Amino acid sequence: MSNLIERTKAFVKQQLKDAEGGHDWFHIERVYNNALLIAKGEECNLLIVELGALLHDIADSKFHDGDETVGPALAWRFMENENVPEEVILQVVNIIENISFKGGNFEKKFHSKELDIVQDADRLDALGAIGIARTFNYGGFKNRALYDPQIKPNLAMTKEEYKASTAPTINHFYEKLLLLKDRMNTQTGKHLAEQRHRYMEDFLSQFYAEWNGEK
Repeated sequence: MSNLIERTKAFVKQQLKDAEGGHDWFHIERVYNNALLIAKGEECNLLIVELGALLHDIADSKFHDGDETVGPALAWRFMENENVPEEVILQVVNIIENISFKGGNFEKKFHSKELDIVQDADRLDALGAIGIARTFNYGGFKNRALYDPQIKPNLAMTKEEYKASTAPTINHFYEKLLLLKDRMNTQTGKHLAEQRHRYMEDFLSQFYAEWNGEK
């Protein structure tokens, strides 16, 4: 199946050639590598993990007017054309449909070890130095304020409120990034998340000190 994986990589690179910097091919590549690392410590179907990681953001709803059906449909067609067995296609599409954070108030309707691995791999890329860079890149892409002390983080958003939020970028740390450490599924994911979480806490301390003219 190595040729399938290489063709999948080529397909994803082409699909995401004009993507925003935090959701481009390099994001997919990092998630793919994270997933391979995590999978070493888990009993899983590696093909499903690889395809799930490579196709999980093939058409992020944020860039398709909130339509969450585009990505799964595109992935299904690609895998069907590649003669991937239907039971594998179903597993991968379920990963795509259930991987997203969506404000943290989203109940997964599907559970599998492969989803746990790919979800952890994706969440790791929202943490640490890369997570900080991606967050500010997306905030700039959406022309959001860096920080506004008058606008407090909303920790009780519905999925719809989360998707529609235009809050300053710093708020996103509290509304998502700092919550991820305690929502990891695997032991490897939890260990790596701890390190990246601490890095973000240090960054925020420095940010506020500089903002307030204390350092």
